[in-house]
Amino acid sequence: MKPHDENLYIKRILDGETELFAYFLDRYSRPVYSLVIQMVSSPEDTEELVQDIFLKVFRALDKFRGDSSFSTWLYRIAYNQALSAARKQKNECFYTDEDTIHHIPDEEAEQFLCLSDNEERILKLTQAIDRLNVEEKALITLFYYEDKTTDELAIILGLSQANVKVRLHRVRKKLYVLMKSDSYGRE
Repeated sequence: MKPHDENLYIKRILDGETELFAYFLDRYSRPVYSLVIQMVSSPEDTEELVQDIFLKVFRALDKFRGDSSFSTWLYRIAYNQALSAARKQKNECFYTDEDTIHHIPDEEAEQFLCLSDNEERILKLTQAIDRLNVEEKALITLFYYEDKTTDELAIILGLSQANVKVRLHRVRKKLYVLMKSDSYGRE
């Protein structure tokens, strides 16, 4: 469905056809779940949080102005809710100093992170993503798995487009460090 069609659905929902909200649940439940599970890690907490997110979206539907696509607005709400929940948890993440990241050649990190069919490499990448902080996981999930543009990411994450690009660049290098590290996977 095109954004224009979704806007018509929203108008109809606001005019009393609330059963049409099922479209948004069907269309976006899985992608929102994917984002939230990356951020909070617990399937039980994720299920509850996704329900809370869609309830909040339904209740706030009259506040959707159409400045962005519905999905961008939804992801902004989901990101904020998941970030708030994740901050309440005690999650350990990997810290890399800026000097280490700065000295990694861009092309080496980019080439190393190119997806392949190598199961070991995919497993290492998945484990490396798990060691990122909450904001970094959200960034990677939205950019690579949900195909959000840097413009959309700027809106969702509340950052400038330039800042999104810088963060993506740093996270790629951080993943490179995690995947190349001899102590990889050990606490």
